[in-house]
Amino acid sequence: MSYADPSKLAILACPGGESFADEVIVHLRHCYRHSFESAVAALAKRHAMNEDEVTRQVNFIHEIQSLNAMNEGRFHLPRFKIKATYTMFANGEIKTEILESVRGRDVYIVEDVENHYPLVFNGGVTKTLSINDHLMAIFVTVDAVKQAGADRVTLVLPNYPYSRQHKRKGREGLTASRVGVIFESLGVDRLLTLDIHSSEICNSFRTMGFENLHASYQIIRQLAKMREIQEGNFVVVSPDTGAVDRNKFYANSFKKPLALLYKERDYSRVTKDAHENNIAEMRLLGTVKDKVVFMADDILGTGGTLLKAMEFLKEQGAVKVIAAISLPLFSRDAVHFFDEAYKQGLFFRIIGTNAVYHEEVLKREWYISVNVSKLFARTIARLYQELSVSSLLDNRGIIEKLLSENDYAHACQGK
Repeated sequence: MSYADPSKLAILACPGGESFADEVIVHLRHCYRHSFESAVAALAKRHAMNEDEVTRQVNFIHEIQSLNAMNEGRFHLPRFKIKATYTMFANGEIKTEILESVRGRDVYIVEDVENHYPLVFNGGVTKTLSINDHLMAIFVTVDAVKQAGADRVTLVLPNYPYSRQHKRKGREGLTASRVGVIFESLGVDRLLTLDIHSSEICNSFRTMGFENLHASYQIIRQLAKMREIQEGNFVVVSPDTGAVDRNKFYANSFKKPLALLYKERDYSRVTKDAHENNIAEMRLLGTVKDKVVFMADDILGTGGTLLKAMEFLKEQGAVKVIAAISLPLFSRDAVHFFDEAYKQGLFFRIIGTNAVYHEEVLKREWYISVNVSKLFARTIARLYQELSVSSLLDNRGIIEKLLSENDYAHACQGK
């Protein structure tokens, strides 16, 4: 990353996005400090100067340009995070009030629409928000930022809302696309998300930019540390036809065979929980007998589909089943159903990301969380500096490097 003055970069957390925003800011500060120090070292070497003298001159130039006093000595990092208050009225309306100027700034609004833990409003009132409440919080926050004169507005939504309503079956709406159109109509310039359920959703956007990040590097890095993957007879299984490309990516990365679970669904039935789902029949194309199985999917809701797949794979002779989920929602009582399945030996581990805020699932022995906030921080820094993000969107190069002989052994040792 090349150095750029980050003073106009602003992070604004909606009520449910505080935790993820704070983690992103930690990595942003590290990114900018590192890039500044690298630039200073290069300039000092090029002009045969002392690094402290280069730092003072760079700070002096930026102080003249911004007319803001900078800290003496080393590089001064902005706070990044914008102060705001959120009010929940008695009738359920939400109001956003920004407490400092964002005029002319590049504002990144962070929200976790699947955060269903109690949040504090009005200086002490607690409220658990539905996904629709979170959406309304986003709408009023974007409006407040635009009214306050922000130069550019980017939505950072690790979980894209309504993403599973992306195609019509009968008289249904294309709600996933319509949500994006609403964002666009409010003046959002760009949207940043993680492993969206269908890449076709963005086809309805007219001017809003769209960046879809992937958690595959973080997941593979975790897999590379697991003894079961190193020693077992390893096979990748796609849990359904829609996840074939995703699991083919993992199979090619690890140079392992790919199998497929084919599911017949009864769409007259609505999935209620992990036990009551709409799967009518399941078939396996390939073999898993006496093998360690790895499956990857984008979303885990109630978990019924995944649990049924795990049970089926164990019946087919799988030794251990490991699953990776980019967006581990664990809706309703899903955590408790997975507790029971783990006790029965239906699976070994589930790897999820911190794109969804969870407290309960992090306590489970069977759950491993990988952190994607650094990925978002690096992407935000590049977007702010108007640099290419293609290497972050297509991460095959760094994954190949990780899985090369030396780096793979290094990762396996947990270094």
